[in-house]
Amino acid sequence: ADESSGYESESAGGERTLTEAEGGISGRQRRARTAFTSEQVCRLEKTFQRLKYLGASERRKLAAALHLSEIQIKTWFQNRRMKLKRQI
Repeated sequence: ADESSGYESESAGGERTLTEAEGGISGRQRRARTAFTSEQVCRLEKTFQRLKYLGASERRKLAAALHLSEIQIKTWFQNRRMKLKRQI
């Protein structure tokens, strides 16, 4: 059971040059894209089917259960709502 936080920056070869990380736009490095596990995605999708919007307490509980940050949960739900909007 090899577990990681899902961040590419923690894996070997995850380093990028400053220019690549910046995207050539700003002086700050961008965070590596989160690679969600299939179990995390399944749980997120099930929760999304019940609740399109999460309150702070639900977000906190889900983040703890999935070993993700609240910001990752919030962003995932924002992106999922946009995906639903495009599909409709």
